[in-house]
Amino acid sequence: MSNIKKNNLKKILNSRVLITVIAIVLQLLAFISVIIKFNNYFAFFYAGSIVFSLLVVLFILYNRSNPVYKIAWIILILIFPIFGGFFYIFFGVNRLSNRRKRSMETIFYKTKETLHPQPGIIAELEKSNSNAANQSRYIQDYSFYPPYRNTYCEYLPSGEQKFAKLKEELKKARYYIFLEYFIIEEGVMWNSILEILVDKVKEGVDVRVIYDDFGCLTTLPYKYNRKLEELGIKCCVFNPVIPVLSSRHNNRDHRKIAIIDGYTAFTGGLNLADEYINVKELYGHWKDSAIMLKGEAAWSLTVMFLTMWDYLKGTDEDYRKYKYDLEHLGDTDLGSDRNSSGIVQPFADSPLDNESVGETIYFNLINKVEKYLYITTPYLIINNEIITALTTAAKGGVDVRIITPYIPDKWYVHAVTRSYYKLLLEAGIKIYEYTPGFIHSKTFVADHKYGVVGTINLDYRSLFLHFECGVWLYDCDIIQDMYNDFLKTLEDCREITLLDINEIKWHKKMIGFILRVFAPLM
Repeated sequence: MSNIKKNNLKKILNSRVLITVIAIVLQLLAFISVIIKFNNYFAFFYAGSIVFSLLVVLFILYNRSNPVYKIAWIILILIFPIFGGFFYIFFGVNRLSNRRKRSMETIFYKTKETLHPQPGIIAELEKSNSNAANQSRYIQDYSFYPPYRNTYCEYLPSGEQKFAKLKEELKKARYYIFLEYFIIEEGVMWNSILEILVDKVKEGVDVRVIYDDFGCLTTLPYKYNRKLEELGIKCCVFNPVIPVLSSRHNNRDHRKIAIIDGYTAFTGGLNLADEYINVKELYGHWKDSAIMLKGEAAWSLTVMFLTMWDYLKGTDEDYRKYKYDLEHLGDTDLGSDRNSSGIVQPFADSPLDNESVGETIYFNLINKVEKYLYITTPYLIINNEIITALTTAAKGGVDVRIITPYIPDKWYVHAVTRSYYKLLLEAGIKIYEYTPGFIHSKTFVADHKYGVVGTINLDYRSLFLHFECGVWLYDCDIIQDMYNDFLKTLEDCREITLLDINEIKWHKKMIGFILRVFAPLM
């Protein structure tokens, strides 16, 4: 057994993962023991369970969740008619307390009121490209994040480059640093950043960190937030994991955001852990990407962070005091720089507002492509709407190419990903697998006009269950950089053909198709 595997096993055994698993198993055993104890009344219990499951199925059909999600749960209930309804109540429902609902509604309203659209951008865009104007208008109206000009953009095609640039910008902080990440792990990357954060705290900089408890379940010690607080770093833990059967664990904060002084902002696929910069190898070479913004568009990501902070802390801060001041900060990057052209529009996606912003942005982009669409994604678990859009584009002559990993981080997810290959290939879509290892980058680039960089995977959890974010780009010079990076990455990929699909053993295909049915539940 390798040292990495031994260390991971040791972490699991010594962490609260084991405690959580044991607690949930004990709850399931207790549930089963109650059933056995009342075995004499099994017929009544069975009949009651069937009726309850039927009512749950009717509820599933009635609610507004995605059809694929509905089908997966209905099939599960049909397979397990006694327990299926209870499983859905425990794991399938997004429940919020009335207090949390009111808090979330307040945050949506506050976001809308804080981010005032710049007059004329969409109207101006309408004159030159109505399709782009419609995409931008959707993001503004349904995510509340407006488009900006006057923003310097830099595409960072690797974790190593993002890490170097992030450290460089963190050292420049004068007023505040906000970090929000799904995964933080002690190691070279995080320890280097933490050292900078501690120094900045000593200088009087307001440093805040949000991390997702589930994402950090095996990477950070229990109550690590207290350690950060002792260092002078304000910290919030998103949706703390508790060892009970509950659907509250469905919604995770999958965003990756770094903000310096409301002027510089980062987002993209990278978490703060060593595999993202290839200091530690888990699944071969790790390929990722990020984007750095400087200027007006960074304000949207700042508000994004502050709304999450308010939600977790139950506070109501005045966001205006965090608004950037270009003159005060001494702007040196904007103006005539090539990377300052075009329209930049950050956006957020929440699973609690019944609006699938990320999916719709992808869908709208696919439908408007004329020449080419290049996609990188670690997972390819897509619903019928996205499949139809992609295949229709390809059948219409659009050059559609998708890069996925060759070495997966989850074998069962990769099996589902590969189960879509044949359908896509038959429509003329080209599929490539990144042979050096695992590609974690989530990017769309199209027609040398459009680009999307963010945290949103092409799978159900990212599109419908997680808090996510990204940046929509139009007519920006860095779209060329994204295009070049895609072509360079292709050099390290193998193209998948129908012959490759036909050579896959039938039982592996069957496993992929079976898992595909339940993919929304993974």
